[in-house]
Amino acid sequence: MAEDLKIITAASKEEQYRSLIPQIEALLDGETDLVANLANTAAALKEQFNWFWVGFYLVKHDELVLGPFQGPVACTRIAKGRGVCGTSWAKAETLIVPDVDAFPGHIACSSASRSEIVLPLFSHGEVIGVLDVDSAELNEFDETDAIFLKQVIDLIKFNA
Repeated sequence: MAEDLKIITAASKEEQYRSLIPQIEALLDGETDLVANLANTAAALKEQFNWFWVGFYLVKHDELVLGPFQGPVACTRIAKGRGVCGTSWAKAETLIVPDVDAFPGHIACSSASRSEIVLPLFSHGEVIGVLDVDSAELNEFDETDAIFLKQVIDLIKFNA
């Protein structure tokens, strides 16, 4: 596949995901390098939705370490149970945060981030990282995002 995405903006959130997911699948098809696949996935999501920050943190030595991302510089390491990302890791569940200022222990990597969704990444039943998406708008994320972002991360082969 060519490395250009067909971006649609005059559509519902669900329609945007339905257009983007097959394109991400094509980008990842045949590529076994995890970093390359995480990088292209983050770039595709950022390009389609123009969110403030999209990226991955990977579990290394009992902490989350910054992986491929799109957006301004970010926190490099996050402890388990700390902030939205660390809490998602600790609970092994997706967290949707409508207002990050109301989340106890939120880590403010950027004051421009207003809402967030974090999904755990699994390999062999263990959380090996998280997908973190931040918006400059309040209440940006909902169950639709949770459903479709889960479909996106399910495309990534963490065992390759």
